[in-house]
Order: sequence, then C-alpha cells, then structure tokens
Amino acid sequence: MLKGVEFVKKLDEFASLERSYILVKEFPTSGEYGKSPEERSIEELLRFGVINLDKPPGPTSHEVVAWVKEILGVSKAGHGGTLESPT
Repeated sequence: MLKGVEFVKKLDEFASLERSYILVKEFPTSGEYGKSPEERSIEELLRFGVINLDKPPGPTSHEVVAWVKEILGVSKAGHGGTLESPT
C-alpha cells in the first residue's frame, strides 16, 4: 500500500470509518512543498499544527487558549471560531 493511502486509512481507523478508495496514481511530493505530518519534527508540528479540542463547559475559549499555551510552552496560540459547545 502507498504512503498517502496509508495515512488516510489511519485517519479512517481512528474515526471508526469504513471506506474504500481507488488510487489512480500517486506522485512523490517535492521537499520544497512540504512533507507528510508523520515526517515533521515536534517543532514543526507546534509551529504549523492544529489542535482539535472538545472544550468542556465552564472555562472560556480565552482560558483554554491560555492553558494550551502554558502546556505546550509556546508564546502564540489562538482559536478559530467558537469553542463553545451547544447546551
């Protein structure tokens, strides 16, 4: 099985999805355009990564961002959209 398909199948397995794929053709990616997530260093993941977070009721979005910054030891973090869950 090819590398790109393997990554997508891992995501499906994690999400408990059962899907099939037809791979027509896969091309290697040039290093000047990036790399696969599993090839990135911790520093690259922290700099360019996204954290999917299911915020519990109670703390504000601002508080959760502050916690993430403290836990990861980074100076910049933010959120896109609301982190509020429906009640």
